[in-house]
Amino acid sequence: MFFDHSYANQLTDLASAVSVTPLASPKLALFNHELASELGLPDSFSQEKSLLASLFEQSGTLNQQGIAQKYGGHQFGGWNPDLGDGRGLLLGEFTDPHGQPWDFHLKGAGQTPYSRFGDGRAVLRSTIREYLASEALHSLGIPTSRALCLISSNEPVYREKQEKGAALIRICQSHIRFGHFEYFYHSKQHDKLNKLFEYTLKHHFAECLYENNPHLAMLEKIVESTAGMVAKWQAFGFCHGVMNTDNMSIHGITFDFGPYAFLDTYEPGYICNHSDHQGRYAFDQQPGVALWNLNALAHGFTLHVEIEQIKEALGKYEITLRNQYAHLMRQKMGFNCEHDNDMLLVNQWLDLLAADKRDYTQSFRLLSQSDLTQTQFVDYFVNREQAQAWFEKYQHRLALETTQPLQRSEQMCKVNPKFILRNYLAQIAIDRAEEGNFEELTKLLDILRHPFAQQEKHESYAKTPPDWGQSMEISCSS
Repeated sequence: MFFDHSYANQLTDLASAVSVTPLASPKLALFNHELASELGLPDSFSQEKSLLASLFEQSGTLNQQGIAQKYGGHQFGGWNPDLGDGRGLLLGEFTDPHGQPWDFHLKGAGQTPYSRFGDGRAVLRSTIREYLASEALHSLGIPTSRALCLISSNEPVYREKQEKGAALIRICQSHIRFGHFEYFYHSKQHDKLNKLFEYTLKHHFAECLYENNPHLAMLEKIVESTAGMVAKWQAFGFCHGVMNTDNMSIHGITFDFGPYAFLDTYEPGYICNHSDHQGRYAFDQQPGVALWNLNALAHGFTLHVEIEQIKEALGKYEITLRNQYAHLMRQKMGFNCEHDNDMLLVNQWLDLLAADKRDYTQSFRLLSQSDLTQTQFVDYFVNREQAQAWFEKYQHRLALETTQPLQRSEQMCKVNPKFILRNYLAQIAIDRAEEGNFEELTKLLDILRHPFAQQEKHESYAKTPPDWGQSMEISCSS
């Protein structure tokens, strides 16, 4: 099996060579056979003995040229130049049968020059959460990095309490972040910044090289893909929780999972990160924060792009976001044709959900029923009068459609998931895995890979959370 090391070989002064620090008594707890098949990986890669040897032995295939990348980032709005891969290593790049290269990255690899005072480890809890989230988002059609495998161990790791160490191999187009460009721009290392641009254009934005200004074309693509990702976050009710610029990918994919959450009750201002005391990364702030982050990234482009051109490129963010979000919400509402007041009706619907504290996912699924009566709909809400008034407007709008109710219901059920990754479900799976039982985790993954299907036998996984699991706040600690 061949791995390339283009980043390590071509950007030697932008990273540090580091070998993987073996875990104590490692075990292959989960392997993503579906992803491995898509990548064209050999069957031997999924075998525990072979995989662990390739990672942890000195002569192992995946332990030959690991590197920790250096970058900076704006964290909660403040600039921090002292960042880098403190617990992760870029192991190498693998090219799939379609000619697409993919980064193999190990999270929890041990200490690196950028670990600061950390141990360089990940814990079982955080690796499970990343595995679950990446597969859940992928199944919903939201761009994301993906987990290839999860390795458990008996190694004690200390956070707020003693936990078990673990590692995760994740796959994505590259691990280049906004913070890479920011760091070399703010530290005035323009030669290194230009090397990074040259590498990124050649390997990840090659189509931009044919444009009059490749750097401008690259920025425009990053703006567009970021807007599309955030539009999907908002439509499906996903809250990332820690949108620092070092957690933003140049590929417009969901990246670096920490205290994320899908909305349970629809709360526009929901904060899933208990460290976010000011609500900077609240659910309804995500579109604005992403634009702020793009502005921070764009400073690095000023060496190659005129300020007015940068402003124009950034100006496309809001237009793209609005258009893509509106398209997704029309689909979720069952609107195939476009009318001027559609988004007004959508916003009134969301106001109704917020006022009555209704579950976001369940409410859209309710709306997807082909035989939904006014009585059933009104009974779902506390404010029956407001619900009835909105339902009448909705029915009037649906009358403008040519699609029959049953066909419309089928279409809506393909964009309104029945099953989402609720934090309380993740916590149950984590609790059992920490006891050595991975059956619940495997079951939950299987359910989340088919979020739009009825799956009647798993009906309990579609229910609203118990009181203890409502709107959980999650720690950044991993």
